[in-house]
Amino acid sequence: MQASDRFNINSQLEHLQAKYVGTGHADLNRFEWAVNIQRDSYAAYVGHYPMLAYFAIAENESIGRERYNFMQVLSILSFSL
Repeated sequence: MQASDRFNINSQLEHLQAKYVGTGHADLNRFEWAVNIQRDSYAAYVGHYPMLAYFAIAENESIGRERYNFMQVLSILSFSL
């Protein structure tokens, strides 16, 4: 691997980290990274109706109750950082 390849890879990584929050950065610790993953997961659960319906069936709850529970977790996660 040449020096120019390493520079290119690092610049691509920096570009991705600036563009997407979930890719992290050098100063991100393990806890912050885990909270980002959890927050993204719960947001995806709320935003995708089939996934929300799957969780509702698995937990024998209504879809509205599952959405409410996921939103409660999201509100807790948003204040944990």
